Amino acid sequence: MNKNDYCIIMAGGIGSRFWPLSRTAHPKQFLDILGTGETLLQQTFRRFSGIVPEKNIYIVTNESYFSLVKEQIPGITDQQIVLEPARRNTAPCLAYAAYKINAINPKANVVVAPSDHVIIKEDVFADIIKSGLKASSTNPWLITLGITPSFPNTGYGYIQFKETDAYPEDLRLNKVKTFTEKPVLEMAVSFLESGDFLWNSGIFVWSLKSFLDALGRHVPDMSQAFEKGVGLYNTPKEKEFIQSTYTTCRSVSIDYAVMEKAENVFVMKSDFGWSDLGTWGSLYEHREKNAEGNAVVGKNAMLYDCKNCIVTLPKDKLAVLQGLEDYIVVDADKILMVCRKSDEQEIRQFVNDVMVNKGEHFV
Repeated sequence: MNKNDYCIIMAGGIGSRFWPLSRTAHPKQFLDILGTGETLLQQTFRRFSGIVPEKNIYIVTNESYFSLVKEQIPGITDQQIVLEPARRNTAPCLAYAAYKINAINPKANVVVAPSDHVIIKEDVFADIIKSGLKASSTNPWLITLGITPSFPNTGYGYIQFKETDAYPEDLRLNKVKTFTEKPVLEMAVSFLESGDFLWNSGIFVWSLKSFLDALGRHVPDMSQAFEKGVGLYNTPKEKEFIQSTYTTCRSVSIDYAVMEKAENVFVMKSDFGWSDLGTWGSLYEHREKNAEGNAVVGKNAMLYDCKNCIVTLPKDKLAVLQGLEDYIVVDADKILMVCRKSDEQEIRQFVNDVMVNKGEHFV
């Protein structure tokens, strides 16, 4: 493995779309939500430990999840856990991690990934990441992985590319033309028909220098804020600096802050069995189903005339369900949620309403 290759795993979200199973105190990245024996974070860490040195894997998470990370990733050092004092979306968290790594190795090449993705073809994935790291080490590019779309999904962002021979070593790598966030169905259909659009996976590869240059160019206020901490990162003074600096950062995604504005963005066309495990509907696609299309977790579920439902119950819970089709049924820690699969985007609103009307202890 190349000692200059690093990985940043983003694991600070609360997974509100997986409520009530995913809760603020124990969100989805720390759950074995697929029933594999590994949590999503453990899967992600293991996946990248075969690509970059383990000591070069950094996990960015909220400071309240420090003990969960230590518990689930034995052997990880405190220095590898980048603790956010507040949730400020992906741009500030990646800026913080980048400056922290830069203080150790300015020559670093970095792959950035969320902690909650499903990757079926892990060997193909590893090959693509290694190719991206090689490309970023010799070119000042910001590379994103694009997934060949299989249907007109309106919940994903899309990347339009134009073919180029800028990198003959891997013809999957092309120049980005446009980004489009969550299109309406008619537009998503036209994207698929055109053949030059990919799903935006949210996985990035770049050299640290290229990223910090782009940050300074497109988000100068954020760059200047973290630049003031040079000399403090990885020292006892880092925490105090971050506590005062991080909360002043605006909440903005790396896509909006940098990727959609930069001119040096490339996309790697990829096909490795990817899914952004962001909703109950996406989880349904990965769970084993019975003859009626029901995906059930819980040994005491009794279903009558039910079709295409996803049901999650505690192991000692008995539930009798009749006449449901295309529903989500989740019983978790004193909360029961029954929701149409087609309305799963409403779950975030449910969470907000519960917080206002019933209290934070339910979320």
